[in-house]
Amino acid sequence: MKNTREYEHKKVLVLGLAKSGVSAALLLHKLDAFVTVNDVKPLKENPEAMGLLEEGIKVICGGHPIELLDEGFELIVKNPGIPYTNPIIEGALERNIPIITEVELAYQISLAPMIGITGTNGKTTTTTLIDLILAESNQNPLIAGNIGTVASEVAQDATEDNVMVVELSSFQLMGINTFRPQIAVLTNLYEAHLDYHGSKTLYALAKKRITENQTPSDYLVYNYDQLEVRELIEDSKANKVPFSLYEKVEGAYVYNGSIYFKEEQIIELNKVALPGKHNLENILASVASTKLHGAENSAIVSVLTSFSGVKHRTQFVTEKDGRRFYNDSKATNILACKSALQAFEEPTILLAGGLDRGNGFDELIPSLKNVKGLVVFGQTADKWRQTGEKAGIEWIVFVENVESAVPVAYENSLPGDVILLSPACASWDQYKTFEVRGDMFIEAVHKL
Repeated sequence: MKNTREYEHKKVLVLGLAKSGVSAALLLHKLDAFVTVNDVKPLKENPEAMGLLEEGIKVICGGHPIELLDEGFELIVKNPGIPYTNPIIEGALERNIPIITEVELAYQISLAPMIGITGTNGKTTTTTLIDLILAESNQNPLIAGNIGTVASEVAQDATEDNVMVVELSSFQLMGINTFRPQIAVLTNLYEAHLDYHGSKTLYALAKKRITENQTPSDYLVYNYDQLEVRELIEDSKANKVPFSLYEKVEGAYVYNGSIYFKEEQIIELNKVALPGKHNLENILASVASTKLHGAENSAIVSVLTSFSGVKHRTQFVTEKDGRRFYNDSKATNILACKSALQAFEEPTILLAGGLDRGNGFDELIPSLKNVKGLVVFGQTADKWRQTGEKAGIEWIVFVENVESAVPVAYENSLPGDVILLSPACASWDQYKTFEVRGDMFIEAVHKL
């Protein structure tokens, strides 16, 4: 960890706990800052806060009192999920108090260079692939961010011999100041998180921040096939390296049944284990990033021929009586569900539904051509029924939840069918997280 005295005796408010808040508070305490933690959850229901109290850190729980700003804080480290419309954040902005997220702290203390990955979809798969390939190349990667361990915790133990591979959300990137990855990756850009950002333009600008501090000695790996991405990063100072499914570019691309990096053939497509066109974008991004970091082709081939998916992201679960089960619980929006559906040509039974955010699902109708059965649950079950009827799906069944959906799908399936959980909705109407929902699906499958 870099020795820094920047936070010594500085009054810092850590707003919101969870893993990132706990890590930030402990790190700042170690750096001799005067730390106050504020979390909305009451203290007796808040084991994280009680643990910080035992470390001698000041903790205020049970709400976000605006009076906190009268204590003269010089910096706020904000949990990424807290919106900028929060009264304390609005008040801090009015008083010109700097606001960062813990990934900025991670960058400031890390001795290791960073590869940062962002985008609407594919971040986790791309991050995982980069980590696996660099590990296979003996480059000592440390995976962090939205996947794995909090970045500011990983950075404390990182050395010059490591490379930090960090998955980054738009929420995290809004709170950076000096953060500068050696290699930045922008997988794609679609409409998302409008309730937080207010517009797609503001969302895109948040994503763009991954490259704002880069210099010509850094690299920006980006999706050449999206004009919007090309225009967004046009003024980046980084060395821009594209990837494309359709064109030969000065980066990673598909040509004549193989994946290439520049003029070098890396691997034939038919040897790649990970299914789906959307995953091919993730693979190209990871190939470009790891080649730029000096990975060996043999390491790339070894990973791409063996890696079959990240948990909850078109994850193959098992095959039973000729039916193959896939867990895509991470598909919390229409685009992710569409990508999963397009990965299969077999007759498919789709399990879908969840939190109602006000949208319908009719734009998925062209992607439902191979779906012969629909098992629906949650707040959006009836909306899914309407879409299924318009798409001419043979049969539609309402069930209570994911656990009850699995046996219904199995009983109505035939050998050769795919049974796919890809809800196109967040899980919060019935499950705490999409991971819990996916785990319930896996458990129900194994109970068969």
